[in-house]
Amino acid sequence: MKIEIWSDYVCPFCYIGKRRLEEALKATDFKGSAEVVFKAFQLDPNTPVGTGGSVPEGLAEKYGISLEEAKKMLDNVAVQAKTVGLDFDVDSMTGANTFDAHRLAKLGEQEGKGAAITERLLQGHFVKGEAVDNKETLAAIAGEAGLSAERVQQVLQSDEFAKDVKRDIQEAGQIGVRGVPFFVINRKYAISGAQPVEAFTEALKKVVAEEKN
Repeated sequence: MKIEIWSDYVCPFCYIGKRRLEEALKATDFKGSAEVVFKAFQLDPNTPVGTGGSVPEGLAEKYGISLEEAKKMLDNVAVQAKTVGLDFDVDSMTGANTFDAHRLAKLGEQEGKGAAITERLLQGHFVKGEAVDNKETLAAIAGEAGLSAERVQQVLQSDEFAKDVKRDIQEAGQIGVRGVPFFVINRKYAISGAQPVEAFTEALKKVVAEEKN
């Protein structure tokens, strides 16, 4: 079973959805047999690199709401995150352009560390308050995920894997992905959003049943 997931490292529901899928895979005993591949997507590709700034403030400005309202929105998301064991630090989140992070994830996939760096990048943004578009920070994150330090520097100092990232984003448009997370199972069944664990469980069982027939 192959599960492709279009997601972004600054998308809270991508992290929540990832956990819910993991719970469903564990509950259905498909964890060992499923190949999970993460595909690049950018919620806001126009975010300047190194912008920083608080996410609550950026959210308030983007939607024309008060800072208090923005924080309440994020606090509500943080409550959902806790249901899957994630402890979001809303106040420490900083704005970031995720293109380089996606490029490093492609390197991680090549080195057999795709799952590790994807998890670590999401954790960096939502739990640790790290700037996931800062090259030094990205290098440290990649090192913790087990990637070769030399290759990480080669990627960060070049445009390597840029075409791969853009290809994922273009493919998302072609198959009608308008928001993330977006899950595609065996290119047959699609799930949009961080659905309940039961929705993932049902979809996994359905795909397996169909393939047995």
